[in-house]
Amino acid sequence: MSTVTAVQAPAESAANEPRPVHKVTAARVLRSEWAKLWSLRSTWITLGLALLFVVAFGLISLWHYKSALHSGHRMDPDMVTATAADLALFGTNFGQLALGVLGVLVTAGEYSTGMIRSTLVAVPTRLPVLWAKTAVYGLIAFVVATVGVFAAFLFGHGIVAGTPAAISLSGAGVARSLLGGGLYLALVGVIGVALGALLRSVAGGISVLVATLMLVPGLAELLPTSWQNDINRYLPSNAGGSMYTVHHAAQTLSPGAGLAVFAGWTVLALAGAAYRLRNTDA
Repeated sequence: MSTVTAVQAPAESAANEPRPVHKVTAARVLRSEWAKLWSLRSTWITLGLALLFVVAFGLISLWHYKSALHSGHRMDPDMVTATAADLALFGTNFGQLALGVLGVLVTAGEYSTGMIRSTLVAVPTRLPVLWAKTAVYGLIAFVVATVGVFAAFLFGHGIVAGTPAAISLSGAGVARSLLGGGLYLALVGVIGVALGALLRSVAGGISVLVATLMLVPGLAELLPTSWQNDINRYLPSNAGGSMYTVHHAAQTLSPGAGLAVFAGWTVLALAGAAYRLRNTDA
């Protein structure tokens, strides 16, 4: 009897010991979101597609310019004055869809699976989750997008060598334009994260993102001509496009102003997402 008591006593003592409490810190939330993002196969696939779109369509645009120039056919007015940097950045129009959609999935995907409840139990203050998702995905999107635009330019500027579009990386505004393209795509990804948290629906977030970037500018063209220049330049996609143009036209914003306006749209989307996350149940 005494032997049994001697064996059970340590086990009971260990069971009664309180478990260590791990404090929720910003670093731990960041590590958690980093691990969750890279554990999904869709992350690798979508980032790969975004990189492919940026590089491939940039090179296609450069080849198209050279082909049209040598064929003697009439070129589009925008292409006539384009530089190698402008042409290489053509792929941002397609890369933004992939990065924006993945941004929506980063947040709305957790709502569709119900995993967001476990996340918010672990981080009851809630907002650190949104900031961590934004920081982690924004950084990843910026790296992927910047690598893509620089690769498109470095691999493709030789295609238009000897043409009016030829320009080197050291040319005026080229490096700034390429970095602006990478930053624009990263902010599109952040807007996707915000829309996913705000709408809590993958389909809804993607629909609003596509409408904002692609449909609204087209609808704005239906406005009276006297209104178009005053409104169009401040639309998200047009303001963002000003960030990565080498030489901006008179009716468009300067790169700095375009960054300020597009960053304002991004902050507005994040503010809406933060408000709903803080004030409504998952």
